[in-house]
Amino acid sequence: MIKVVQVRRRHKGKIQFYLPGDLQLKIGDFCVIEEERGLDYGKVLSGLLDWDNDSSRIKLRRIMRKMTPEDLNQMESNWRDSRVAFDTCQRKIEEKGMEMKLVAAEYSFDKSRLLFYFTADGRVDFRELVKDLAAIFKTRIEMRQIGVRDEAKIKGGIGPCGLELCCATFIKDFEPINIRMAKTQRQPLDPDKISGACGRLFCCLKYENDFYHKACRRFPSEGDDVISPEGEGKVIDLNYLKNTVTVEMEDDRKGTYPLKDIRKAKK
Repeated sequence: MIKVVQVRRRHKGKIQFYLPGDLQLKIGDFCVIEEERGLDYGKVLSGLLDWDNDSSRIKLRRIMRKMTPEDLNQMESNWRDSRVAFDTCQRKIEEKGMEMKLVAAEYSFDKSRLLFYFTADGRVDFRELVKDLAAIFKTRIEMRQIGVRDEAKIKGGIGPCGLELCCATFIKDFEPINIRMAKTQRQPLDPDKISGACGRLFCCLKYENDFYHKACRRFPSEGDDVISPEGEGKVIDLNYLKNTVTVEMEDDRKGTYPLKDIRKAKK
């Protein structure tokens, strides 16, 4: 077993495990981390955790040091310069009439790279744009095309639940979401009511999907003939969370009953 800590890269980047070495770190500390193409920074999200190195082929990278005042100044300087880079790139895109939407710009920690994130409906030839930007900023320029869910993750925002977007806070990887999940959970099938800031189906539809699948097996279906404590009728509504079934009787009376009090009518 070896000791690791969880670190979120930058402010809304991936959460990964890193080797702290002999560093004394606490949750909330900013640190300089080792990355594939140099150094970057991140925020510590956990205390020391056990890692079974034999059970994973993931290559763990190191935490180089806790951020010094100089490192924090560098981080803030990079952020300010990235705003300038964003505005410059946006202006160039407009001048060239390119069909792409610029989402964000970020410098690597040592400013050896300047990365631009963008969305587009198809492939974009950005070679001339890269040449122009390299001449302006005198560093390596990288363009990365992302999807609309990644765009929402980068930009952040508040969801209809009143909380910060899941993708911008804790979701590590996007999982497939489909309309069947909404149907199973008895959500309105109007896309405007079950879509997030990205325009795609809510990520939270995935969270309780297993629960609803299991509940479906215990409950009757809408339209089934059942026997309630007040007589025979048809199922017109189900509440999986409250474990209740709403039944319309043959005389048009309606009642809501616990699932345990409902029996399937004999045909």
